[in-house]
Amino acid sequence: MYSSLPRKKKALDLLQPVKRRIEQISVENPNVAHRIVALIPADCPFERDIKVCGHTLLRIPPMCKINPLYDQLMMLRFRALCYLVDECGEDATALG
Repeated sequence: MYSSLPRKKKALDLLQPVKRRIEQISVENPNVAHRIVALIPADCPFERDIKVCGHTLLRIPPMCKINPLYDQLMMLRFRALCYLVDECGEDATALG
């Protein structure tokens, strides 16, 4: 029997190969891990408060969530941090 529920169409994700490639990056070298942590910011670099004379005139919200690669990049940064802490014994607070 056929269900009366509508079928959900699969969306064409043109960035899927790039996402998959980022997810496959292995962090096995301290220099590479440090470079990844330095290149991928922990917080959104676009979030800003525009102030004049101490009064906030405009707030630019973080736009990182609209980046289609945001989740993959954050996970890559997290894997690099975990590698540096777990395998290299570095202090996580000093890594940023």
